[in-house]
Amino acid sequence: MTDSNADTGIKQLLEAGVHFGHQTRRWDPAMRRYIHGERDGIHIIDLLQTEELLIKARDFCADVAGRGGKILFVGTKKQARDTIEEWAEKTGMPSVSRRWLGGLLTNFQTISKRIKRLHELTELESNGQLALLPTKERMAREAELRKLEFNLGGVRDMQRPPDAIFVIDLNAEEIAVNEATRLGIPIVALVDTNCNPRPVEYVIPGNDDAIRSCELIVSTLGEAILTSATAFQQAEEARRKREEEERKKREEEQRKKREEEEARKAAEAAAKAEAETAAKQEAAGGEPAKAEAPTKPKPKAEEPAKPAKAEAAPEPAKAEAESAPEEAPAPAEQPEASAEEATDEAADEPAASGASEGGDK
Repeated sequence: MTDSNADTGIKQLLEAGVHFGHQTRRWDPAMRRYIHGERDGIHIIDLLQTEELLIKARDFCADVAGRGGKILFVGTKKQARDTIEEWAEKTGMPSVSRRWLGGLLTNFQTISKRIKRLHELTELESNGQLALLPTKERMAREAELRKLEFNLGGVRDMQRPPDAIFVIDLNAEEIAVNEATRLGIPIVALVDTNCNPRPVEYVIPGNDDAIRSCELIVSTLGEAILTSATAFQQAEEARRKREEEERKKREEEQRKKREEEEARKAAEAAAKAEAETAAKQEAAGGEPAKAEAPTKPKPKAEEPAKPAKAEAAPEPAKAEAESAPEEAPAPAEQPEASAEEATDEAADEPAASGASEGGDK
């Protein structure tokens, strides 16, 4: 409950003349429980019940608007027309203030086509394309536009049947009440003593013929609807903003993951390429060695003596030096041979000396 709505009490209802009913001879017996008494042949409505039921109706409308629902304002009588249009525009709710088009609720599929046509003609007029048409066709289109605007101007933005309807004067809006009852749409209504309140879920007993009375009831409900609808729109805007931020955050995380994955794949591909290049280089370096191995002269390897002889011819000293290490093994026999050679040399020396002496002689 808002502070502006809390001010609507018995005093305001009395000042607006909400308590005045119809003549006693034009009453509906179903309204007996809402009638306080009679004065000068006019029924007096019990404002205590009106105040209580007005609060319930206001809370219901606020709850519907707070959930994002649509409430259709219906009031085609002169006393309520201007107020209905004003508050419907303020709250952003659809309204019917000129004429109730039969089937507006029960045949909404067909009505939606006419609403679409209304948008098309309005767009043509705003773009200045109607003025370019031939005179006869232009006049026909303009007449069609005026007719659609008169009948459907208040519901041009209604994309689906409403969640509830608010009606002023049930007798004047009997078709609307019947259609809403058939579809099970809740009805909030300002009910006078000459109306049948049975089809209405939220009855507001009061005078529906006075302009001030209609203004007070409509403004009370309209303020509640406006407050709840504004709060809902703000909540939706915050939710959309939050979802947008979360979406951007998820996209940023996914982008980072993709970049990391791409970087990892690129690193793996680079490492693989380096490994392949190294393997190719190793394979390329081993192939010449394998190719050079058969070119070596096998006969030289099998006959090592031939190159030694070839080298011994020009270098006999070198050949003797190389052959000397080969005769080195037999160290044990070398002393005996040297001793025998010494005795032989000692025996040969006297013989040689004697021969030389005999020759001299």
